Amino acid sequence: MNVGILTFHFSDNYGAALQAYALRRWMTEQGHHASFIDYRPAHIEHGGSLSLPTSPARLKANLKVVYLAVSSFINEHFGNKSQKEKFVRFREQFLDVRRDAAPTDNGASLAAAQSFDLIVAGSDQIWSPSQHFGFDPNYFLAFAKRFQARKISYAASFGRDRVSSSEAAQLPQLLRNFDAISVREASGITLVERATGHRPANVPDPTLLHSDYAELTERAPPEHDDPYIFCYGLRSPDNIRQTADLASKQLNCPILSPHNPHRRWVEIGDTVYPDPGEWVSLIRNARFVVTNSFHGTVFSLLFKKPFIVAGLTGEKAAANARAINLLRAVGLESRFAPSFSAQNTQALMAREIDWADVDQRLADLRQAGNAFLSTQLKAVAP
Repeated sequence: MNVGILTFHFSDNYGAALQAYALRRWMTEQGHHASFIDYRPAHIEHGGSLSLPTSPARLKANLKVVYLAVSSFINEHFGNKSQKEKFVRFREQFLDVRRDAAPTDNGASLAAAQSFDLIVAGSDQIWSPSQHFGFDPNYFLAFAKRFQARKISYAASFGRDRVSSSEAAQLPQLLRNFDAISVREASGITLVERATGHRPANVPDPTLLHSDYAELTERAPPEHDDPYIFCYGLRSPDNIRQTADLASKQLNCPILSPHNPHRRWVEIGDTVYPDPGEWVSLIRNARFVVTNSFHGTVFSLLFKKPFIVAGLTGEKAAANARAINLLRAVGLESRFAPSFSAQNTQALMAREIDWADVDQRLADLRQAGNAFLSTQLKAVAP
């Protein structure tokens, strides 16, 4: 079977690259040919277009466009070339995406998807309405509504636990293109059910479909023999910096933190520049993990690493829903720290994790994902 996957496969982001790898790997392990629909909209990472600043919200959206454009330009021309090359090589080797594959015409890339038997709107925050663009209808497969392919979502995420009333009003039309819908977070179930009148499947992120990542970790020998704290922070340094610093003092270990091209704060610990496989290895070999990232949480669970999820604060707190939903599903919601507290951090570091129980819950999630995807593959018209 010929399977097309639409997701953020092009992003130099660890979670985006690894979830894309994991879903394609699952499909190929079932004996199918899977490839990515090479849609790379400018509004995701490069800013998109400015609009007339007719309201404070529009002005704020324009500022976000400018920030993304400037950030993208700086990273493209002055960023770490070695790390950018590492992502290119990872996509070549593990996603089967050539380094010269970036489309000059996104419309042509979408039109070429007519050749697929099954089109999957993949995981990651593809349904997260951006401040400057809103929903992207293409990630709801609007472009494919007349295609013969079966159309499904797998573990799609809204990236938050609620959307605005105007955004909610758009969802019934956007979601009508799918033959079957599954979402990643429990909070997404409510949003879809309200929009469609039908309860979607709740399935795990593609990275949780696998328990073995030797294919990635065996090719990335450990560069750090001494114990270290692995700190993976996104969006904000608040809470995570204090938590990582305290963990470092408690365990007398240095902090290693992957480079973030969108970072607007002073680095936390020592900056490292891994590719996605090396990033996985850094978690596997860490003594302790501090993160505010969903995928940082995923791989801490898979590798049985003691960890703390240092919650995002302020207006960014809505993005905590992804990690909280996962922690709740595995019975570890207590590992989430909404704000920094030295006492709470020390208590969490001292608290043992029942990994046998976590493993069983992860196995149940994995089975739910396997069952949904297997059912959808069987439903494809011969």
